[in-house]
Amino acid sequence: MKQAQKILIIDDVVINLHLLDGLLKTDYTVLLAKTGQQGLVLAREHHPNLILLDVVMPEMDGFDVLQALQTDKRTKDIPVIFITGQDHPEDEARGLLRGAVDYITKPLNEVVVKARVATHLKLERQRRMLETLANIDGLTELPNRRQLDQVYHAEWERAQRNQLPLSVAIIDVDNFKQYNDHCGHAMGDRVLQQLGQLIAASLGRPGDFAARYGGEEFVVVLPATTTSGAWQLMENMRQAVEKAALPHPASSVASCITISIGVASRDVHSNAAELLQQADQRLYHAKHRGRNCVIGDSHSITTPQQIA
Repeated sequence: MKQAQKILIIDDVVINLHLLDGLLKTDYTVLLAKTGQQGLVLAREHHPNLILLDVVMPEMDGFDVLQALQTDKRTKDIPVIFITGQDHPEDEARGLLRGAVDYITKPLNEVVVKARVATHLKLERQRRMLETLANIDGLTELPNRRQLDQVYHAEWERAQRNQLPLSVAIIDVDNFKQYNDHCGHAMGDRVLQQLGQLIAASLGRPGDFAARYGGEEFVVVLPATTTSGAWQLMENMRQAVEKAALPHPASSVASCITISIGVASRDVHSNAAELLQQADQRLYHAKHRGRNCVIGDSHSITTPQQIA
C-alpha cells in the first residue's frame, strides 16, 4: 500500500490548524504544531514532504522558522508554503526571496489550498525521484560513486565522533578485461549486474553499504566493523561469487568469475582518504598474490589453495 505523503502545518491559531487539518487529512498524513519550536521538532523527527507555515506568530515568526529549517541539513530540502493575512506584493516577494516555494493568503480558499498543496507535493515527489536516480548506477542498480562519497564521509565522521571502528573494502573482478575481450561487452555488463546482486545479498546489516566504484570495481562500507569482522564478511562474499560459478573462459585464475578484495579499517592515524588508499593497496597485494583472495592485513590472507 502506498504511504500517504506527510504535511506539517505550523500556525498559532487553533482554528486555522483545524480548518487545514480537516481539509487535507483525507488525502495526506497531517502533523500539527502551534509554535515555531514545535514545528521544528516535528520537521526533524518526521521529515514531512511539505510544510504550511504561518508567517505571523509570537516568539518565533515564519521567517525565523524558515531560516532554521534551511540551516539544518535534515530539513533544508523540505518545501515551505507561507500562509499569511498579509497580501501586499512586497510581503510575498520577501517570503519567496527567503526560500518559500509559494504564498497563500488568508482567508483561505479551499480549492486554492488543495490545488497548490497537490502541485508542490507532485514537484517534491519528482525531485526526490530525480535525486534517487542521480545516486544510482544505471547498470548494476547499486549506489553510484556520488552516493558513495556522501555515505562514506558521513560514516567516517560518525565513527570519529563516537570512536567506533569503520571498515572499507575495495572489490575488483579478476581478469575482467579478458572477459570483455573474449565474451563481449554485453556479456560483461550482464556479469557486473549479477555481481552487484551477489555483493548486495552478501551484506549482513541494514547499515552496511555497497556501491559501484567505477568499471569493474565496487566499494563496501562497513560501519562499526573491525578489520577481522570485515575480512570475514568479504571472505564470505568471495566464496559466494566463486560458488555462483559464472563462467569465465579467459581467466588465468579459475574457470569462473572470481574477485579480489582489499580491506582496511579506521585507526587514529588515518583519515578518510588514507583509509580508502590503504584498502586499494591491499587490493593491489591481493592481485599480486594470485587474485581470488581477500587481504585485510598481513595475517588475513585466504586463497582457495589455503582453504583446501
